[in-house]
Amino acid sequence: MATISMGDIKKGLRVEMDGNPYRVVEFQHVKPGKGAAFVRMKIKNLATGKVIEKTVHAGDKFETPALEQKTMQYLYDDGDFLQFMDTTSYEQIGLTHDQVGDVFDYMIDGMEAQILFHNGKAISVEIAQTVVLKVVETPPNYKGDSQGGKKPATLESGAVVQVPFFVLDGDLIKVDTVEGKYLEKAK
Repeated sequence: MATISMGDIKKGLRVEMDGNPYRVVEFQHVKPGKGAAFVRMKIKNLATGKVIEKTVHAGDKFETPALEQKTMQYLYDDGDFLQFMDTTSYEQIGLTHDQVGDVFDYMIDGMEAQILFHNGKAISVEIAQTVVLKVVETPPNYKGDSQGGKKPATLESGAVVQVPFFVLDGDLIKVDTVEGKYLEKAK
């Protein structure tokens, strides 16, 4: 495995500390007037989703985590676990709602997802940043609705996003899964 030192730290970098994989969320190089430089960073545990702060000094070394990413298909929610299937080997795995996180709000049956494995164990799920979903319920438009206004729309995945007044039931829309925002009508 490759080692990572203080100078290599950047946003999005994955590091392993105490046997756990982390991703650098934020970092700041600090050069005090007196003493050695150091890096203050916020890192997210890829297995639990918790964000912690860590200070790194010159000479501190980290390992690159043994991570593997597989494309799998989301099948269904059995109540306790969300079931995913490897599309090449047809092997199925179950992940808890905590492991999947907020992306579950934008997942529908049959959707492909990227499952991240650490030492052979599934730890997290990522989906595309932009997905196309169908609007299943939204209030009707009324004469006089302003052009710049918004209304809530329930999507086929169960998520609720704010959409412009011209979006109607049955429309396909593009949604940003990170921000949870309406982007545009799908063509």
